Amino acid sequence: MRIIAGTLRGRRLDAPDWPGLRPTSDRLRETLFNILAPRLAGALVLDAFAGTGAVGIEALSRGAAQVTFIERDRRAVALIEHNLAACGVEADYNVVQGDVETTLRNGRIGFDVILLDPPYELHPIRATLEAAATRLSAGGLLVLERATRREPDVPATLARTRDVKSGDSTLTIMKRICDL
Repeated sequence: MRIIAGTLRGRRLDAPDWPGLRPTSDRLRETLFNILAPRLAGALVLDAFAGTGAVGIEALSRGAAQVTFIERDRRAVALIEHNLAACGVEADYNVVQGDVETTLRNGRIGFDVILLDPPYELHPIRATLEAAATRLSAGGLLVLERATRREPDVPATLARTRDVKSGDSTLTIMKRICDL
């Protein structure tokens, strides 16, 4: 895995050496950031179910002002911190160990971009989407990476605006209803 573009372009990221963590492929990350490019400069970004931290580090590399990483697994938290240090990230970031839904419900900050990459077997994801919608800034985007075969149960507070398929994965892009 590597950072695709921006100030950290080409930096290598360590991958997990334990089962159960599915890093977002370089190809899918490139597709994601081609979509998000006009929104990243100065953005507050949330990388939830952060895993290796690759998505959030890519956002920092491409100009996000601040990224919050949320991950439950303490090994993954250590891996995210290792990857941030190895890349020499000096930008503003927070790494939070905890349950994504609980952390979102207890949070106070709004995000311009929320990236959710839950384990594909985590279904349904509706409660997490509801919690994330409460933290989405006006005009912000929420992106759910999911298994193509599993349709998300989108809460009434969000509107699905686009699906981008790439192999077995789909990026489902949503906005808050009040922003439409």
